Amino acid sequence: MLLIEQEMPVNKVGKVIGVYPNRIWNIFNYWLGIAYCGADHSDISTLGIDETSSKKGHDYITVAVDMKTSRVVHATEGKGADTITKIADYLETKGTQRQNIKQVCIDLSPSFISGVESEFSNAQIVFDRYHVKALLNKSMDDLRKQELKNHLMLKGQKYLFLKNDKNMTASQKTQRDMSLEALPRLGAAYRLKILFDDFWSIKSPQEAQGFLAYWCDMVKEAMIPQFEKFADTVIKHWKGITNYSKYHISNGILEGINSKIQLAKARARGYRNKNNFISMIYFIAAKLKFKYPLYSA
Repeated sequence: MLLIEQEMPVNKVGKVIGVYPNRIWNIFNYWLGIAYCGADHSDISTLGIDETSSKKGHDYITVAVDMKTSRVVHATEGKGADTITKIADYLETKGTQRQNIKQVCIDLSPSFISGVESEFSNAQIVFDRYHVKALLNKSMDDLRKQELKNHLMLKGQKYLFLKNDKNMTASQKTQRDMSLEALPRLGAAYRLKILFDDFWSIKSPQEAQGFLAYWCDMVKEAMIPQFEKFADTVIKHWKGITNYSKYHISNGILEGINSKIQLAKARARGYRNKNNFISMIYFIAAKLKFKYPLYSA
């Protein structure tokens, strides 16, 4: 267990100490199970829920995090609405009733939305700012791709319109600004994209709604189809997006956890057994307390 804590993959531990890996997994899951069953997951009020890939393709694990303690509280197979039910059922066994969940941060997945609305009826949905920004960036890149058909100067410039200035070199900024000046529609879209970032710093819900309404009106005036599509998405998910200004929660915590999970998966060259993968998620990110037996050297 100490070797695994030092980030050594389970199969590697088996080779080092001369034990068949499945036996190591049995030991690992035994101690993990004791620690997880003993974890205090009562009195939780704010959840972050997101999916992570268990292997290449469309195989996912949905992870729920207590936003106040930044720890994984439950993980389950899939990414449908039923995963929210499983999370809610688990929390009730630990003393956190469905009605006690006040905010849930999720992406704009219809299955997550329906699951949260069904299982956590008292909760306010807050759409994750990073997923919202990803949709806006996609609109920006879709426009670049359209412009590329007539303006080959945009070839290879995808990230020039997506990166922040602080992450760009002086020559990249110059190249981007030249493209924006030469192509008015692209320039107008980029200004709208940059302006939208101001929304995330607004603390007043009333001001946030006013700003967003103003921004959507500007999109209509610009008549850029890719951005009009994004504005329609904003309007459709209005409350969950504007709730950010009230609660200021995002799944950035989950993104950090997901990075650790994917790194562990890469070191282990994947997990054939999903239960083992879920156990490793708990081991890495659930902040569990292990009580190993005392031993003497």
